[in-house]
Amino acid sequence: MDDSLRAGVAIYNAGAYRAAHGAWEATWLDLEDGSDDERFLHGLIQFTAAVHHARDGNHSGATGLAVSAQRYLDGLPADYRGVDLDAVRAYLSELESDPDVAVRDDPLSLRLDGDVVTPDELDFDAIVVAAEVLAEELDGYDESIVADAIEYAREEVTEGRQTQFTAMVFDFVQNETQRGLVYQRMGEHVRLRRRRENDVSGLFE
Repeated sequence: MDDSLRAGVAIYNAGAYRAAHGAWEATWLDLEDGSDDERFLHGLIQFTAAVHHARDGNHSGATGLAVSAQRYLDGLPADYRGVDLDAVRAYLSELESDPDVAVRDDPLSLRLDGDVVTPDELDFDAIVVAAEVLAEELDGYDESIVADAIEYAREEVTEGRQTQFTAMVFDFVQNETQRGLVYQRMGEHVRLRRRRENDVSGLFE
């Protein structure tokens, strides 16, 4: 859960509120219903959705999710898996009574082990989770391009040479303002690599 939790927190703190849940969803769905971990992730997913709806002006959706998220998080320790849940619960209570708080003020930053984690602080494994989520949740990105770039980046890391594809995967997550250009460059390199692999495959069979 550590990599997905950290990736989701970083995505949320970067302002991609709708996308953040994607980092937690697969892990959440595999957890025992009603367990502390399941309630924790379910509550965080609904928390991010509440913030997203509030910022989109959907007040009824925001308040309903704020109430539901509080129910899931109720009874969990103040600091659960490093996340400051007391701050989350207090913000949800405020959001429930005044959804405009998410627009008027900056939404609550999620803290993990006391720090506001951003994409710039993610290691390779958490960056991979974040890249997969952003490709899936944001418009305009071919998930297969990003998936192949990640596969090639893993090869580089395994071989001890974090170079071309590794840098592009990190940039795709961390460089929000240039993400489109990074993705375009990533696509060009992935397609070139695919062509080379197709040209070689079968030659010695």
